[in-house]
Amino acid sequence: MTDGPNLLGDYVRARRELVTPEQVGIPAMGVRRVPGLRREEVAMLAGISADYYLRLEQGRDRNPSVQVLESLARVLRLDDDATAYLLRLGADRTRRRQRRRRKETVPPGIAKLVAMLPLPATVEGRYFDVLAANALATALSPRLVVGANRLRDVFLDPAEQALY
Repeated sequence: MTDGPNLLGDYVRARRELVTPEQVGIPAMGVRRVPGLRREEVAMLAGISADYYLRLEQGRDRNPSVQVLESLARVLRLDDDATAYLLRLGADRTRRRQRRRRKETVPPGIAKLVAMLPLPATVEGRYFDVLAANALATALSPRLVVGANRLRDVFLDPAEQALY
């Protein structure tokens, strides 16, 4: 499931229990087993799915947008301080740091092998960038040089299209 305390879910659940159906214009019919609003009612009034609201309350989704949090604050009738606290709880989540793409390089042994091969040879990276090319490959196509992108060349260069 999740690790760590679910402060956002606990806060939203506690505030949901304080709002009565009459306060938000929902007719109270029959016996209610829970104090305050039901989860489905909060979700409907906030304009989100009941499943998403349930995931927020249970801590299975800790990445709500500011718009969702503001909508929940409106439905739960939070004042400015309580809304600010709710927004801080939503922003307090840990985000995965985006990894910086490592520059792709060719190991020295592979570069030496490519240079020594008696036939055209290139080494391409993950995104079809030419990382190494020998003289025969460059003679075959002047676009087979280190730093060129093979995919871009095949689509945009008529000479490369004719070659293939």
